[in-house]
Amino acid sequence: MTNNKLEVITVGGGCFWCVEAVLNQIKGVEEVVSGYMGGTVPGTPTYREICSGLTGHAEVVQATFNPEIISYEELLVMFMTSHDPTTLNRQGADVGTQYRSVIFYHTQEQQQIAEKVVEKLVPYYEDEIVTEISQASTFHKADESHQDFYEKNKDQMYCVVVISPKLAKLKKLYANKLKEQ
Repeated sequence: MTNNKLEVITVGGGCFWCVEAVLNQIKGVEEVVSGYMGGTVPGTPTYREICSGLTGHAEVVQATFNPEIISYEELLVMFMTSHDPTTLNRQGADVGTQYRSVIFYHTQEQQQIAEKVVEKLVPYYEDEIVTEISQASTFHKADESHQDFYEKNKDQMYCVVVISPKLAKLKKLYANKLKEQ
C-alpha cells in the first residue's frame, strides 16, 4: 500500500553530513536534503557564512518520509540516539551554534511528539538533553557538493572516523528499520 501523503522532518545534530547519512539508511525515508534553517540573517546564506556561526542558522537535513512505513516519533528516536543531544552547540570536533542539536517542527503535532520524545529519553542520559525544539522556518538547501556526501566520499577521513561509526551504531540498534544495503 502506497501513501501519497509523505511528511517532512527537519533536524540537526552536528554536521549535516552525519545526519543525512543516518536518515538515508532508514526504511520509509524517501529523500534527504542537506541545508540550513533557523537563522536570523535575511536572504540565502552561504556555507562560509553558516560556518562562521554568525548567521544563527543550524546545519540541518530535511527529509520526506512515508508515515505508513516509519513514524515521525520513530525517526526522532533514531535521530536523537544517533548523536549526543547533551552537548550544547557541539558534536565531537564540530563546535558552534551551527552544529546545535535541534528539531524543527512543521506542525503542532510534530512539536508535541518532539517534546514527548525528548522527555522519554531523559532517563537514558547522565547529562541534560539540550536539543532545541523550534518552529520550522525557511529551509535553505546546501550546494550540491554537500548532498549525499557520505555516499560520494566514504573513504574520506571524516566519513571513516565520524560517520561510519554512527552508521554501525544505527545498524546495531535498529537493524529491522534500515533499508537493505
